[in-house]
Amino acid sequence: MATSFIDKARISVRAGNGGNGSVSFHREKYVAAGGPDGGDGGRGGSIILQVDDNMSTLMDFRYKRKYVAGNGADGQGARKTGKDGTDLVIKVPRGTLVRDAETGEIMQDMSGSEPYVLCKGGRGGWGNSHFATPTRQVPRFAKAGLPGEAHDVILELKLLADVGLVGFPNVGKSTLLSVVSKAQPKIANYHFTTLFPNLGVVWVEDGVSFVMADIPGIIEGASEGAGLGHDFLRHVDRCRLLVHVVDVSGSEGRDPVEDFDAINAELKQYSPDLAERPQIVAANKVDILPPDSDNLERLRSHVEALGYTLLEISAAAHQGTRELVKKTAEMLSVLPPVT
Repeated sequence: MATSFIDKARISVRAGNGGNGSVSFHREKYVAAGGPDGGDGGRGGSIILQVDDNMSTLMDFRYKRKYVAGNGADGQGARKTGKDGTDLVIKVPRGTLVRDAETGEIMQDMSGSEPYVLCKGGRGGWGNSHFATPTRQVPRFAKAGLPGEAHDVILELKLLADVGLVGFPNVGKSTLLSVVSKAQPKIANYHFTTLFPNLGVVWVEDGVSFVMADIPGIIEGASEGAGLGHDFLRHVDRCRLLVHVVDVSGSEGRDPVEDFDAINAELKQYSPDLAERPQIVAANKVDILPPDSDNLERLRSHVEALGYTLLEISAAAHQGTRELVKKTAEMLSVLPPVT
């Protein structure tokens, strides 16, 4: 997607330390001078990055910034090696760049599926059994474990929208985006306020977040290049799901069913693929719907007959928006990425 919206997070990572070697001597009845039998320390756990295609944002790293792998256990007598520390696997979205926070240089581009060892665990120290020589038969020392590597890194991800907000200008798309995410789009009561797509990261719960793009209001004729034209429609190409916002209040004297059909016809003309994408229809401004209006019922039966889900919301009054976010996340969890 042609946008430079970057998601960034700074985290501290530390691998586990190696365990210390043991100083121990073989003690057994009838064996006068058992030799040294101290075991080695275990290896410290490493920090490993792994791509997870279900993730599309770095939102989780805003809430947890320190990651530490397990330490190796110390060695024991009878040449017992200490247990290795547990590796810590951190999942990141595909396409995440890992930079050294001090130098800014790129350490790894997480575009492939291979795991990447970001910090290696410290080696375990040798037990005193390694230090016996013909001249030094009772070494009373062992080696300490080595510390694990530690880094401060910056994760960077170019955001691609999972969800596109479509609908006529002024139906409340920017308001909805500002309510469900931390995006601050310019909101004003005139058409074409949104001249560039606004992107917002929507956090649902731990491990679940998605990117929503407010696509500038397309108008009839945009697919021929009129109005805002192709540049903007290109932004929706990669979206796996569309949230179609329709003003049901009739406040501008518009008919919601006609609006819904006009936008879909526009999408179909621009890209038949896009028109086939799953849609959730958000009937917006239900809080100012006149009591005698049949707009909502007409839109509901029209939309449901086409197999779409309709949710009633009022973005301005924060009504129904949480349900919309949950439904969106639920649908995204089963939709494959657009190739």
